[in-house]
Amino acid sequence: MDLDHDAFRALEPWCWRAPSAHNTQPWRLRYEPDAIRIGWDPAHTLPVGDPTGRDLRLSLGAFVETCLIVAADAGLRLEYVADHDEHHRWVGLLRPAPDRYPTPFCTTDVWERRTHRGTLAGTVDADTRAALDAVARPAGGSVRAVPDAGRLGTLLRTADRRQYADPAVVAELRHWLRLDPAHPGYHADGLTDRCLALSRPAAVGLRAALAGYPVLRPLGLPRLLAAAAGDPLAQGGTVLVLIAPDHLDHPGQVAFGRVLLRAWLTLHTAGLAAHPLSQLIDVPTTRTALGALLDVAPQRLLHVTRVGRPTRPAPRSARRVRA
Repeated sequence: MDLDHDAFRALEPWCWRAPSAHNTQPWRLRYEPDAIRIGWDPAHTLPVGDPTGRDLRLSLGAFVETCLIVAADAGLRLEYVADHDEHHRWVGLLRPAPDRYPTPFCTTDVWERRTHRGTLAGTVDADTRAALDAVARPAGGSVRAVPDAGRLGTLLRTADRRQYADPAVVAELRHWLRLDPAHPGYHADGLTDRCLALSRPAAVGLRAALAGYPVLRPLGLPRLLAAAAGDPLAQGGTVLVLIAPDHLDHPGQVAFGRVLLRAWLTLHTAGLAAHPLSQLIDVPTTRTALGALLDVAPQRLLHVTRVGRPTRPAPRSARRVRA
């Protein structure tokens, strides 16, 4: 079986619609004679905000799954073979397969799925929650709803304050923020004002506050920034947590990135959207508290997201490789 490099290269703009933390798009492809190797660029990772690499590996897994879905929809027969190598920064290979990758999703689902940070109406019904759990179960995981919204709000405010109080975290966030359309990376990557649902005055104010962070931090800026971020829980939706099996290794986290992408597409095809609340598990104290709230070991908490029916379309995030 031959690998049609040109045919896959033509599909890359749709493959790059995979989600990633801060929209860093860390994945990289290397075309080899009989395979396409998938790895990552360390310049597009978050060593401060994601020191264990969990979000990086989830993003890479989401990219793998996106590639397989897009290739299958185009009639290309590919499979993924894990070949994790931290030293050389590779996670695995796409190679020719006897059959197309079996998936209920298509390129249109990949293209139309969006993160939604605005108002989300309704709750996640039992059938959709069962469908999500069915996505996670074969990999040894599960999906749980957080039962205590009041307690969760307290944890979310604590996580926001802890992150804004860390100068290194703020510097890394500032590097990936695109709060002005004149920013050179505005149409390429990162978090734009539109995707963050910020008005023009709010974006200007945030940019000014972050520029003055070294001086204003001792005067209580972290608390003000956390307050200015608002309360996403007040904008509706159900908070769901993706739970992994015990002792998940690095290749296992990549595999769960594939599970996460399938879960997000399951939500999308049900007319729902997701808003990640990763700070809840990025901050050790709130991660521990959330684990206690769910009666789950904290290390098993892999992804937290607010889910509901969007009341208006969300903007599409930027990509370095565009259709």
